[in-house]
Amino acid sequence: MKRYNYIIVFSIFVYLVIGFFSGYAILSMEEQRNYGYRVESHRILNQMKTIEDIEQFKKDDFEYILDIDYLHVQTDDPSSVKNFFDENYQKQIQIIPFYHEQELQGYIKFIYQLPQLNTHYVFWILEGSLLILEILILIVLFDMRKKLIQPFQRLSHIPLQLAKGHFKGEVKEEKSKYFGQFMWGIGQLKDSLDISQKRQLELLKEKKEMLLSLSHDMKTPLNLIKLYSKALEENIYTDKQTQIQAIHQIGEKASEIENYVEEIIKSSREDILNIQVKNEDFYLQDLMEQVLSVYDEQCALWHIELIVHPYDNKIVNGDKERCQEVFENLFENAFKYGDGRQIEISFFEEDYCQLIRIFNTGTTVSDTEFNHLFDSFFRGSNSHGQKGSGLGLYICRELMQKMDGAIYAEKCEDGMAFVVVIR
Repeated sequence: MKRYNYIIVFSIFVYLVIGFFSGYAILSMEEQRNYGYRVESHRILNQMKTIEDIEQFKKDDFEYILDIDYLHVQTDDPSSVKNFFDENYQKQIQIIPFYHEQELQGYIKFIYQLPQLNTHYVFWILEGSLLILEILILIVLFDMRKKLIQPFQRLSHIPLQLAKGHFKGEVKEEKSKYFGQFMWGIGQLKDSLDISQKRQLELLKEKKEMLLSLSHDMKTPLNLIKLYSKALEENIYTDKQTQIQAIHQIGEKASEIENYVEEIIKSSREDILNIQVKNEDFYLQDLMEQVLSVYDEQCALWHIELIVHPYDNKIVNGDKERCQEVFENLFENAFKYGDGRQIEISFFEEDYCQLIRIFNTGTTVSDTEFNHLFDSFFRGSNSHGQKGSGLGLYICRELMQKMDGAIYAEKCEDGMAFVVVIR
């Protein structure tokens, strides 16, 4: 974006320079035309003592004065007076009364030949200025078309393709500094969605195969349970020992079915957490800036007081994107289950680990619910009317464990707090 700003600034600078010099040239010519001749007439008047002295000045000695005439105050010829004041009014003239020692001696008439404006010169200055300005505008427009508009047009159909589930095909990378990284990110998004779609289809196929297999396996113990139950109901087993053995078999087969159910639940949990983490070093400030750039504005919109205590910009280890996901879940929980008054983030260290505490005001959960906050599909009594699946905190805990970190909850008098531990 800097290069684009440089082009704009440079075009403005060139425009100002051209405008200044062209305006200066035109104004200089106009000033020379309007005021140059007056300098010569004033010089003549300053050197005269009597009106007859005008005869010593020759018109060839001046640049603008074409002719000089005078009328003595004692002239009584009406025709001479009339001709002096009335003729040659089509020319540029100037009639000045001449005084000497505060006594009027006569009138002096200067006839000027004003310099003609060099209209061709002015024309080419203006045309050249406009041409240069037009070239700069075209450069900017072509640059915008090549590096902004054309890449955007090529990109405009991609969101519709993604919305329709078309993840195939490659996104052409751009050499442009403006759209290059963005186009690369869109390409990565398409690849990720394509891989995710394939993985979902594979998981769906595996689930169906597993359910069919487990359904078939569960039929055998279910049939035996039904047979033993019916035999006990109809008193087919007369002796006590046989009845006890039948009841024992029912329990055994029920345990088998329970194991199958546990296997289904375990498989479902593994599908949910099929998330890869990439642990690496990053600065704590980079993580907090990414989180606060989103939720600082949201808190302002919801009129929630967000307090962020000072912290040291230390290097921590983990997956920065997954850590951001954890904080997003915690903020969303604070919005859903808090009372909307305050969210406070504090930082402290313990055992060479960075601890980040997120507290929100509101009602606390009961002791029974507190022990199950991080269980999958668990939702507290305060979740009525709130959308959710009960997996947010469960996923947070699993992600932090994969990053060799931890997360735990604290009950407070006026709210809840969650502490994220990063190595």
